[in-house]
Amino acid sequence: MAASYQGAPHQSTVTSMTQSGQTVASAPIIRTIGLSDLHEALRLGWEDFKAVPTHAIILCLIYPVLGLVLARTVHGYSVLPLLFPMAAGFALLGPFAAIGLYEMSRRRETGEEATAWDAMEVFRSPSFGAMLGLGVLLFALFVTWIATAQAVYTAAFGYETAANIPDFAKRILTTPQGWWLIVVGCGVGFLFALVALCISVVSFPMMLDRHASAGEAIATSLRVVARNPVPMAAWGVIVAVLLVLGTFPFFLGLAIVLPLLGHATWHLYREVIVKDANVRPIIPKPRERKPAADFPANLFPWKRSQ
Repeated sequence: MAASYQGAPHQSTVTSMTQSGQTVASAPIIRTIGLSDLHEALRLGWEDFKAVPTHAIILCLIYPVLGLVLARTVHGYSVLPLLFPMAAGFALLGPFAAIGLYEMSRRRETGEEATAWDAMEVFRSPSFGAMLGLGVLLFALFVTWIATAQAVYTAAFGYETAANIPDFAKRILTTPQGWWLIVVGCGVGFLFALVALCISVVSFPMMLDRHASAGEAIATSLRVVARNPVPMAAWGVIVAVLLVLGTFPFFLGLAIVLPLLGHATWHLYREVIVKDANVRPIIPKPRERKPAADFPANLFPWKRSQ
C-alpha cells in the first residue's frame, strides 16, 4: 500500500482517464483500493489531528456550538421535527467546511508548517472559486434535504406540532406513522448522502492539489466511486457512523470527529489518485508587512511614491 508522505508506488490496479480514445497525460490516474486503504487514510488522518489538535478543534468548533444552539432553539418549537434532519444534513456540507483541514494535511505532507493561520492560505488558492462553487452546490443540496424532510414529516403527521420532546419521541417511536417516517426519512436521507458522496469524495482535495475546475473534480469523484464502489460505500458508512457518534454528548464529539474525517479525506484522496509529479504548487506572494507607524498613510500607497 502507498505511503502517502513518501509517495511510494501503489500495488493496486491503476486506470487512466481518457478523452476521445486518447490518454490524457495530465488527467488523474485512479487506483483500485481496498478496505485496508480506508484504514490507512483514517490512521494518517489521526496522526495529522494529533500533530495539530488545537488548531483542528478551533477550525471545527463552530459545529458543536451550532449543534448546541440548534438544540436550544428548537426546544418546544414547531421546527422540532427538523432537529435530526438538520444535524444529519451537516454531513452534506462537511466536505466544503473541511477545506482548511485539507490544506493542513497537504502542508504536513510536504514538510511545511501547518497551523491555523497556514490553513487560511486555502482562501488564496487559485481554485478557491471552484471550491466555493461546489460548496454552494452542496448547500443547495442541504436546503433541498431539509425541505424534503419537512415534506416527509408532514405526510406522516400533518401540520400538527409536538407539544414537547417527550411527546415528539412518543410519536416517532410508538406509532405506525412514526416508524414509516423513520424508514422513509432514512431512505431519502441515504439518497442525498449518496449524491453528496459521489460528487465530493475527492473533489475538494483535487481542486486544492491540482487546481482543477469544479466540473473536472466532480467527474473524477464520480469515476472514483464507479471504480471503487465497495470501498466508497464503506467510506460512506464510516463517515455516517462517526458523525452519529460525534453527536454525543451534545454534539461535542464532532470537535474530534470532524477534523479526523477532514484529514482522513485528504489521505483517501492520496490513496485513490496517483500523485502527479508534474504538479507544482502555486505559492502565493507573501503579504507585504506595513509598520503601524505609517498608518494612515498605508491607506493611500500611491501618495508615498510622490
